[in-house]
Amino acid sequence: MNTANKLKIFNDPIYGFITIPNEQIFDLIAHKYFQRLRRISQMGLSYLVYPGAHHTRFHHAIGCMHLMRKAVQTLRFKGVEISKEEEEALLAAILLHDIGHGPFSHAMEHSIVDGISHEYISLQFMEMLNEEFNGTLTLAIQIFKGEYPRKFMNQLISGQLDMDRTDYLKRDSFYTGVSEGNINSERIISMLNVVDDQLVVEEKGIYSVEKFLVARRLMYWQVYLHKTSLAAEQLLIKILQRAKQLHHKGKRLEASRSLLFFLDNEVGKEKFNKEILEIFSRLDDVDILSAMKEWQFNDDFVLSNLCQMLLNRDLLKVKIKRKSIKKEKIETRITSFMEKHGVSEEEAGFFVFSGLIENQAYSIDKQNIHILMKSGKIVDVAKASDQFNIKALSKPVTKYYLCYPKK
Repeated sequence: MNTANKLKIFNDPIYGFITIPNEQIFDLIAHKYFQRLRRISQMGLSYLVYPGAHHTRFHHAIGCMHLMRKAVQTLRFKGVEISKEEEEALLAAILLHDIGHGPFSHAMEHSIVDGISHEYISLQFMEMLNEEFNGTLTLAIQIFKGEYPRKFMNQLISGQLDMDRTDYLKRDSFYTGVSEGNINSERIISMLNVVDDQLVVEEKGIYSVEKFLVARRLMYWQVYLHKTSLAAEQLLIKILQRAKQLHHKGKRLEASRSLLFFLDNEVGKEKFNKEILEIFSRLDDVDILSAMKEWQFNDDFVLSNLCQMLLNRDLLKVKIKRKSIKKEKIETRITSFMEKHGVSEEEAGFFVFSGLIENQAYSIDKQNIHILMKSGKIVDVAKASDQFNIKALSKPVTKYYLCYPKK
């Protein structure tokens, strides 16, 4: 086997040249489960607001792996012992951390599968790949699950200052053109250290962390929770729910084999076996888009109209309030829609609905970001920062939305 051929290079628009560090990482990237991520958009339907946001989960995963290599190099330079096996496990774990995402990233979790998170599906993929790779991913899975005794390694993968967030903020900022999210990932990584098995940031890096937290808050309000993106994702969820509803009533729809399986079957955690995982692995954005292009001509009023709205970007109007939407206001709009289109209350509910969104840039209750002061004392970033707004960012902000047709 020509191993030299496996040390290929990616030209990434964010970090420049990224090299594949070893043969196993190459084989994981080349695997069909990982290649599928090329067909899963990183930001769902955000491209309807930010036309450049067409990057994929594949881009993001490669970027995360690159940052993890940088983090390992930094920590080793500062005297933190990380074995070759641990490094390979960290790289594999961060590479595969998002492999369980479904089409358009988060929409599947609320429509096709029943209460199954992408983290759970990622773990199932990792377990299956571990069998295929003869147990060489066992350590990666332990770190991913937080079961490995060296806790800082899990924090690098799934913490409040992990390589996942450090990549997606910078990457999503670049592709959307929203400069407020542009963080200095190299500076943050260069300031990392480990004390008592906990990941810490050296005191001189505190301003980079403050910028990171503020950027995260701004990106959530300005991009991830943008009202148009929100309306588009809710429409997609409603489309898939309606398609599933029609199938259960005996109405057959045209769709790919994989999508038809999930329309026909209720799939919860207890049923999510290897066979279903294999079917899930064939699902991507293309299945959903091609299905919607067919369904827009369906004789079902709800399904056809929802598909046309999303395909043609004729989206619902969204109003966002700081207080919950009054029930009477929703009922009035539903009644109006029913009368105008001659549909049932249930059908009108696909076009008029409310919900809530929440933004919390920093949680003081979960894997805190610790600052290593020059004195050797370790302090939470909310206390170490002289910016009052960092404490404010730890409080969740809830807003309420109402979606309804423009006309």
